[in-house]
Amino acid sequence: MHRTNFIVREPLLDPKQRVLGYELSWQQHDGLIPSHQDMEGLVGFVAEHVNHAQHGWLLRDKILFLDAVPAMLSTDALHALPPERTVLTLDIRHLTDLDVRAAVQGVRAGGVGVAIRGCDLNLLGRNLTPYASYVEVTFSGLDVASQARTYAAAKHSAMRMVGRPVATWADFDACAALGLDAFVGKLHLTPRPGKPVKGMNPTQTVILQLMQMVQNNEDVPALENVLKRDPALTYKLLRYINTAGFGAGREVQSLRQAIALLGYAPLYRWLVLLLATASSSGYSPVLMETAVVRGRLAELLGQQHLDKSEAENLFVAGMFSLLDRLLGLSMQEVLDTIQLPDEVVRALTGRAGSYGPYLALAEACELNSTLVASLADTLEIGASEVNRAHLSALAWAQSVAA
Repeated sequence: MHRTNFIVREPLLDPKQRVLGYELSWQQHDGLIPSHQDMEGLVGFVAEHVNHAQHGWLLRDKILFLDAVPAMLSTDALHALPPERTVLTLDIRHLTDLDVRAAVQGVRAGGVGVAIRGCDLNLLGRNLTPYASYVEVTFSGLDVASQARTYAAAKHSAMRMVGRPVATWADFDACAALGLDAFVGKLHLTPRPGKPVKGMNPTQTVILQLMQMVQNNEDVPALENVLKRDPALTYKLLRYINTAGFGAGREVQSLRQAIALLGYAPLYRWLVLLLATASSSGYSPVLMETAVVRGRLAELLGQQHLDKSEAENLFVAGMFSLLDRLLGLSMQEVLDTIQLPDEVVRALTGRAGSYGPYLALAEACELNSTLVASLADTLEIGASEVNRAHLSALAWAQSVAA
């Protein structure tokens, strides 16, 4: 039963560093390899929670790569996923079975993508074209000239190439130059090297001041005066208020009215999101998106077990846990810039206190860590609850980006 399995994810990047999609796999509670029946359950669970009856595909433009076994090729749940957003990843060994080959061609005819893992492009190359829309290649960083020739030959086919593991931005640049189409590694936790800008930019300084003022419950006119110093920030707040429908059918043009409509707790949350997205140091879209997903996942994990304000603190802890990398500062330097609740600080500095285990669990889900099950057990959170929260956090991050 898939109730004992946990979804873990890794993002796939395109050559422009954008998040193309996510690779999802089951991690079994006891550390064993999930059975074929379990693997089929992954498709059904994903279909149930990110393909909404009214709102459609909740992950917007993201593609899901699902670890697969042949049985998943014929599961009814596959029809509940948008084919153009679905890719099943199979091991090359499965293609030795003629029935599996026929089933692969069947799902591809229906528009579902198929990625092949574990093949030797030099040996198979174009022979894979009838079966694979993607092929996973192992990037080593060694003998780049030989790899370049192999990849160039593969480019003549209709297949797209996914590089793995791409663990550094230098490897990313090499793969992009070699013509690979997507990349999987640990880049979602790594700042993008670039022009060394350390610390806060002017917008972030204003945001931090506003966050402190909101925490101190300062009055609306005082908040309004600080906001007016940054026209771009003012525009973003008014745009957010109006697109989110807070104005109840009429456009909000006054900062004072916007703050009053939003309320202090949602305003603080919006400012936390904005602080991360206003980064100009170590910037990479995937790092920023990971911060948003982590914050929301930590919050959702705590909602059933903590009161509302504490769950909101978990969102702050999740977002701040990557702020050091987004700002190019040490975590202590980040904490010196703003006063946070003691429990948030304990979570950020040592994954301790009442919030620490929730933050650690949210992190484990994005690391393909074997600690997911034990952390969930400690918090007495079931696998289904963790998985629902995980997919919901991914969907929420897309709505925030939009």
